Order: sequence, then C-alpha cells, then structure tokens
Amino acid sequence: MLPVTSTQEPVAAATSARSRSFLSTQDRSTTAGPALSSGPKVSKASTIPPPVKSKGPNSGALVRQMRRIIAEDAEWSLATVPLLTELCIQHIVKNFKNNPILKKLPPQHQQKVLNHLPTDLPLAVTANLIDDESYWHRCCVQRWPVCHLDFHGSSWKRVFFERHLENLIKHFIPGTTDPAVILDLLPLCRTYVRRIRVDQFLPPVQLPPQPYSGEQSDSGSEGEMDEPTMDHYQLGDLVAGLNQLEELDLVYGVKDCGMNFEWNLFLFTYRDCHSLAATLKACHTLKIFRLTRSKVDDDKARILIRSLLDHPALEELDLSHNLIGDRGARAAAKLLSHSRLRVLSLANNQDGGKQLLEGMSDNKTLLQFDLRLSDVTQESEYLIGQALCTNREEARQRTLNPSHFLSPLTAKGPENPAG
Repeated sequence: MLPVTSTQEPVAAATSARSRSFLSTQDRSTTAGPALSSGPKVSKASTIPPPVKSKGPNSGALVRQMRRIIAEDAEWSLATVPLLTELCIQHIVKNFKNNPILKKLPPQHQQKVLNHLPTDLPLAVTANLIDDESYWHRCCVQRWPVCHLDFHGSSWKRVFFERHLENLIKHFIPGTTDPAVILDLLPLCRTYVRRIRVDQFLPPVQLPPQPYSGEQSDSGSEGEMDEPTMDHYQLGDLVAGLNQLEELDLVYGVKDCGMNFEWNLFLFTYRDCHSLAATLKACHTLKIFRLTRSKVDDDKARILIRSLLDHPALEELDLSHNLIGDRGARAAAKLLSHSRLRVLSLANNQDGGKQLLEGMSDNKTLLQFDLRLSDVTQESEYLIGQALCTNREEARQRTLNPSHFLSPLTAKGPENPAG
C-alpha cells in the first residue's frame, strides 16, 4: 500500500519551530500506520490538528496586524482634533457678550475672533470696542441690502450708526415710543454720526372720538372740541448730544400710508418749527441743512431763517419744494448778508426774486443758487446770475492768489517789497 502523505503545508510566517516538529511526527505516524494493518481501515491522515500559538516575541504583533480592520471613511483625517488655540477662540466668541476680551488678544487672534463674531451682539458691547471695518460691513449688509458707502464718509461703522439712528427716528411715535430708546444710543454713536437724513416723521396715535351724548357741557359750547395734537418728535435733545453733526436732511411726512392717507399726516406744526429753530441755533457744527417737501410757508420760513442768522458753520441751505413767498424770500435775502452760505436752494417755491436780488448785492460767498420751478422774473434771474458769476470769479482769484485780497500792509513783505 502506498504511503499517505499529509495535505498540510508548512507556513513559515505564522508557525514556529515547535509546530513544524509536531507536524513531522504526525506525518511519520500516518505513513507507518497503514503498513502494519492487515485489513482495510479508514485513513486518518486528513485530520489536521489546530495550529499551536507561538510563544515567540513577535507573535502578538502579527496577530494584531492580521486582525486589524480599517473602515473606509472619506472624511477621516489625522487632524481630527482641533488646536488648543482654535478651541479657545471658539469659547471667546461664544461668551463674547459676557466677557469681551478682544483687546487682550494678540493681533492674529483678534482678527479670527472678529471674523466669527455674530452681528446681533448688543451695541453696548461692540460700539466702542470694535473698529474693524469688515465686522461693521457684515452688520450693514445683513440689515440693509443696499448701502451707499460714499454718502457716509467711506466708513462702514459710520454707515451702521447713522442708518440705525435714522431708522429709530423714522419709527418714533410721540406719546407711545419711549424717548430713552433714542437717547440711550447717544453715548455709543456720538463719535460716529455726522449726517442724519430722515424722510418720515410719524404723528401721534389718534384715539377714536367719543360718541356725542347730546348734552351740553357747562365748561364750553357745543362746537368746542379738543383738537388732537399732531406734533412730531423733537430733535433738540438728540442733536445736542451729537457733537460732530454736520448735515441734517429732514422731510416732515409719512411714507407708505396707503388707504390711511390724511392731510394731517403731512403737517409741519408751529411747535415743530419753533423746536427745530432752537435746535439749529444751538448746533454750531452744522454745515448743511435741508428741509424739503414739508409745507413750509412764509411764517415758518422766517422762524427758521431767524435762527440761522450769523451761524458760524452753515454753508448750504435747502428749502425747496415748499410754500415760501415774498416774506420768506425777504428773510432769505437777509440771511445772505448775515451768513457764510455757499449754496442756497429755493426751488419750486413762490415769487420772491426782487427780495433775493437785494440780498445778493451784499453777499460775496454764494456760489450756487437754485431757483428752479419758482415764479421769478427773467430779469431777476439774469441779475442774480451776474452776481453769482462775480462771486465765482472772486473765489477763483482767492484760490490762485491768496494775497490778492489782503490789505497792502499785509501783502507787502520781504518777498514782495512792491506790494
């Protein structure tokens, strides 16, 4: 009978010398076994004993290497743990409202914090702490889709505070809104607000009239009624707190009133006029004042212009699209001789060319005079134009030769002995 050989093959990488000797002993026993037997027996050579674990020094490492399973993860990376600085920055951003330590950080970390700060933080925290333009740019774009940077001195921080303040004034309802909503903002924005443009002033809320009982009151007649006040928000306290205000552009009216339209919504009251006049007189930094489309008549124009006489800084006045006639034009003519105005606009008003022409005779600073859509005679327009040309020529000469308008004693010096 042929010897039966074992089907097991030696595995050199996974077995040790002891396992190989054990297998050779088993092979010899299986080979000699059939020769001694006299009858047919079932061969046990196909039974393979289990491998014996090696006691070598590298056996554990080999087993771990063979049993290691690596899952396929496209997002797996060695840099799964963020840096400690990143964790600190995230914590600072999360708790910035309660602990704003921006100035204590290194410059490179300050910029990272500013890039991740939310735009809805309280202004009491960010106003005087953050000067970064990129942060205020994000704040502006989130609130207003369209922002004209050139109108606000090319500063995003100034854009935000000026438009935020304008929005509060536009939606202020006298008798309903708390004035502290606006006044509490002054310590935060007084350094950045130089221009206020408000094209809407809301009137007080009108309560429905009480039903007439038919009984006459002892204190008055039947026709006597309490007329509701229509006075708007008074700008006195606000302007007094803005020490760098240079431009004030106002329109007394209501926008988007729809079916609630009433003429009283577009009323510039006498109380509004007197309050505004006192505000203008007290604001010594104001350079540009515009009050348009507000139904300013002669009496109200005289009140306003009287407060602007001998103003130390006013250079531009715009009272266009109002109801100013001869008396108001006479007050404007007086202003021309008692001011430093360079631009005056009385477009779309009533006649007053003769009075304005008298004021131009004593004025040497006015360079632009807008009388569009006004009932001014052609002769008055021509003479006013001649006076403007004279003022412009003198201004050009002053620019080219400043000593041209100096006195002879001042102009004569070592460099100009001839005077």
